[in-house]
Amino acid sequence: MDLNPPAGENYANPKTCLFHVIFKAAALAFYILSALFINNFVIIFVVTVLLAALDFWVVKNVSGRILVGLRWWNEINDLGESVWKFESLDQESLARMNKKDSWLFWWTLYLAAAAWIVLAIFSLIRLQADYLLVIGVCLTLSIANIVGFTKCRKDAKQKIQQFASQTIASRVTSTIQSAFSVV
Repeated sequence: MDLNPPAGENYANPKTCLFHVIFKAAALAFYILSALFINNFVIIFVVTVLLAALDFWVVKNVSGRILVGLRWWNEINDLGESVWKFESLDQESLARMNKKDSWLFWWTLYLAAAAWIVLAIFSLIRLQADYLLVIGVCLTLSIANIVGFTKCRKDAKQKIQQFASQTIASRVTSTIQSAFSVV
């Protein structure tokens, strides 16, 4: 993953990018600032988790589809087993996705989780076990999106590779057939 955003390209979906970042920033900012100004753990817990849940939903259902063309969900089948489901745009549409949108999507996804990990370390150092619960919920939601979209991206790459190999195989087959039919 490139550290710098693609040069010379503007965001194709600036409003989606804004909301993708705002919910992450809101949850982190509220958690950090509330420790300074609010002395009620319940309020901090409820509002922070609510903001993190909104971020989870926006990323999973809106910005993931618009910014990177991916969508995932998890179902429980009839046997009670967890089954991951993935959707992605076709290969042509994925190739046309805006690089800057994609860059922002992936970097903010990972940076938010890293920020929650840093805050967890600070809570451990300060011996604030109750605040680890808040961080644990928020980190779990962040990691769920990371895992879901990473698996979805790998699934999309496999589908593209399968499509490419099937296309090449069918062209080779048709070329061979046409070569023998001429004779």
